[in-house]
Formats: sequence, structure tokens, C-alpha cells
Amino acid sequence: MQTTQYLAEILKELKHSADLIADEEAEKLVNGILESKKVFVAGAGRSGFMAKSFAMRMMHMGIDSYVIGETVTPNFEKEDILIIGSGSGETKSLVSMAEKAKSIGGKIATVTIFPDSTIGQLADVTIKLPGSPKDQSKGDYKTIQPMGSLFEQTLLLFYDAVILRFMEKKGLDTNKMYGRHANLE
Repeated sequence: MQTTQYLAEILKELKHSADLIADEEAEKLVNGILESKKVFVAGAGRSGFMAKSFAMRMMHMGIDSYVIGETVTPNFEKEDILIIGSGSGETKSLVSMAEKAKSIGGKIATVTIFPDSTIGQLADVTIKLPGSPKDQSKGDYKTIQPMGSLFEQTLLLFYDAVILRFMEKKGLDTNKMYGRHANLE
């Protein structure tokens, strides 16, 4: 296959994935962000990169958003929400974060392939994304892509869709957001 044929197949997989996401749960996440004082995001590996991009866009909208593990991340409190992106929902460091956030009394949301996972069961809001886990023998969703690529790509696009919905609810546009874009680059 040619590179462009692979790209076309990836886009088909992403379109199919988008059709399988529950709008009700996505709306709960948007509302959870609206109701929170601070928003914290976490993810391991490539899912963590997707979380960082999500935090950046939230900052552009004026939301106090933070990436767990960064040196400028403040403490998590009862009025806050922790959003965890984890394909398996079982990554030990992320499970520990979810348990700690639960003990503090804040909200937890997770975006995962496996809603019945440990993190899924701890979460107040669970969004199921289709995808194949890194170990593709454990999933029932088939993809041509390696490891967790389909989940990670869908996660990024889902986070961008959440941003668009938030912008709609708050009456924001790109020009207003651009005023918060980094200017020392």
C-alpha cells in the first residue's frame, strides 16, 4: 500500500470511531469542566501528549488547566476535576492519581477503551472511546495501526471536539482565544 492509502484507511477508522462515542457522556465532561474551579489532566505516554494539548487549549479559553507532573501544577481540591486519558484504564500511576483525587473529593473523568477498568470505576464521568489497546489481542476493535495509535488519535480529536462544544456554550471564538496564545515564542 502507498502512504496515502494508509492515510485514507486511518481516516476511515477515525470516522468510524467518532460514530461510536456517546454524546451524553461527552456533554457530562463539558459540564464538569464548566462547573470546576481548576481542571487537571493526566495520561501516560502518547495519551499524556494528547492531555497536554487539551490543557493548552483550555488555557487559551481562560480555564485554569494543569498537567499533572509539571512543576507549576497546584494542589487538587474538592472543586476541581481530574481528566484522565488511559486506553487500558489500568496504568498504575494513573490509578493512584484517581484514588488520591477521589479521597480529596474532587470529580474524576476518564476517557478510556475500557469503562469497567479500575479508573473507569473510580470516575464520576466515563467516556468510552473505541480503539485497540497496545496489546491488540485484548481488544475487540480491529485496526491497521500499531499499538494504541487509534485510541490516541481519537483521544486528541475528542478533546478538540470538547473544546469546540465548550466554546459554543461560552460564546468564545478563535479571535478571543488567540489573545491568550503564547507571545514570547
